[in-house]
Amino acid sequence: MPYMYLTVDVFTDRPFTGNPLAVVPDARGLTTEQMQAIAAEFNYSESTFVLPAKDPAHTANVRIFNRTSELPFAGHPNVGTAYVLALLAQRAGKTLPAGFVFEEIAGVVPVELMRDAAGRVDGATLTAPQPLSLGEKVPVATIAACIGTSAADVVTARHEPIQASVGLPFVFAEITPNALTRAKPSLEAFADAAAKFASMPGRFNLFVYTRAPGAPGVDVRARMFAPLSGTYEDPATGSANSALGALLASLAPARDLELALHILQGAEMGRPSTLAVTATKQGGTVTRVRAGGRCVPVMEGTLTP
Repeated sequence: MPYMYLTVDVFTDRPFTGNPLAVVPDARGLTTEQMQAIAAEFNYSESTFVLPAKDPAHTANVRIFNRTSELPFAGHPNVGTAYVLALLAQRAGKTLPAGFVFEEIAGVVPVELMRDAAGRVDGATLTAPQPLSLGEKVPVATIAACIGTSAADVVTARHEPIQASVGLPFVFAEITPNALTRAKPSLEAFADAAAKFASMPGRFNLFVYTRAPGAPGVDVRARMFAPLSGTYEDPATGSANSALGALLASLAPARDLELALHILQGAEMGRPSTLAVTATKQGGTVTRVRAGGRCVPVMEGTLTP
């Protein structure tokens, strides 16, 4: 049985930039093993498979796979899947809702549609499914080894390198602007770090960032490396950027805050991606995190598993 698929570039308004995503909008009949094999075949950071919702109050059950495993939650798959479902609904002449509600392993993910000046859907904004959680701190030397820089390049004034999550865990480290440009992941160092932090969820996925003062329209520049999961570098990581927004909001002294960040990721690998992240803090607690951006269609066709 053939299955329709579409690919979109997420967190961009230009084809062949941003983060590519493959979406199978009706995955009924596919086994978990087939989904994993299809995701490996596409060889993107993630691919999604849309199934009927278990709860009729929700839009769909969305399963997310990277090259090697299923994920509980991820950012650009939610944004891109919502865009694809809206695109197909528009083609069918259906009235579009304001957004969708997706069921995922990490929880329920609301996704609001974005529209251009003409009223056409051109992107989406997700709300993270879980509150901010913090894990282990990681030595500066480990971060430096993983990205091939010196320990002096790791900035600890705001926070030490630490694992954080709003649905999918990453290790976060602030580094100098020059180090961000020069960073080159070492597979051996990542393997050593994963072995040393074996109790840490995930495969030591590392998100490094730097403040971008003076850069027009950009507050933060970032890169994400996950070589042990098959993603040497990710062009745009909505789940990690969401967690970064939550982490920075939690560290801010104000008890009530609406932190808004414009984040540039993927520029160093030739796929610039722009993410808008907001973190709401009330009474000293981060209560909501959102991440969004534009999407563009690229390819569509059928596959036969």
